[in-house]
Amino acid sequence: REGYAAAHGNSYRTAQHLAEHLPKVGPFELIYDGDPATGIPAVTWKLADDADVTWTLYELADRLRTRGWQVPAYPLTGELAEQVVQRALIRLEITSDEINTLLGDMAEAVDFLERHPVSVQMTQDEGTSFSH
Repeated sequence: REGYAAAHGNSYRTAQHLAEHLPKVGPFELIYDGDPATGIPAVTWKLADDADVTWTLYELADRLRTRGWQVPAYPLTGELAEQVVQRALIRLEITSDEINTLLGDMAEAVDFLERHPVSVQMTQDEGTSFSH
């Protein structure tokens, strides 16, 4: 039990590290911050409501894919079906150093998208999205 708790505790700390630094790299609003008391070791975010951008999370997911990351963008369901989110699941072997690399790649992707305004936004079908 102690080994299991230690391993998963590391995953939660890594998720919380991502959640802490994510808002610094782009106009993101956290939906879930990896809190072990309320869920799994993951982080979920959306574009902030006041984000003044031409791109969507589908474009960001696509840019991250070019760097080898699989960070899907997808719409929620039901009444929130218009809300697109991204989610990073933190597996046991993911380290804070790897999360720092992800954050750096995200910052570069956001910078790229800001320098190259999107004239036609990707749809869920065109982007590297995920569907439940």
